[in-house]
Amino acid sequence: MNDSNFLLVLVFGAYLVGSLSFAVIVSRFMGLDDPRTYGSQNPGATNVLRSGNRQAAIYTLALDALKGYLPVLLVKLFGISFGWDERVLALVAISAFIGHLWPVFFGFKGGKGVATAAGVIFGIEPVLGFATLATWGIVAYFFRYSSLAAIAASLFAPLYYLFGNQVAWTTGEPQLMALIAISALLLMRHQENITRLVLGQESKIGETKSP
Repeated sequence: MNDSNFLLVLVFGAYLVGSLSFAVIVSRFMGLDDPRTYGSQNPGATNVLRSGNRQAAIYTLALDALKGYLPVLLVKLFGISFGWDERVLALVAISAFIGHLWPVFFGFKGGKGVATAAGVIFGIEPVLGFATLATWGIVAYFFRYSSLAAIAASLFAPLYYLFGNQVAWTTGEPQLMALIAISALLLMRHQENITRLVLGQESKIGETKSP
């Protein structure tokens, strides 16, 4: 297998891992309703929490983050041995994230990608991950809106990266480009949430939301 074919397998593998919708998988395993049938109908940890089963929501959050973290971490650990550069890492990161948004195993109807994006960011740079997670936590604590916290964190993640690497923008670093792409996709997936926030109709964390 030549390098190009191996790269395609690697990127597609990351997409397949990202396509594992753990909100649905965990709910089925624990005998809960499909999260795509209630609340926001979004297969993610926040909506699983609306089922009233906090443990299922925690499992979903952890596994969705892990599927973004592991592919990026593997590239970082073994990339030098195989001659993989930052462009490969960026492609794998985006592929795992896209897999969550449009999962091949679940009719290409996935979640909004917050937990998976967090996992990807931790894989790229742990300090960046903690800074982004802290941003999410602060906004969620004071405003009680998961969507608003996700939007704020997605906007700040590329800025934090630039703060730690001021030349990244001028050099067009692949990791920065990946973060910007993920941020843009997160904002796109939260368009309806943004509208509800403006209208004052968005549900707060832990609230029950009717279909």
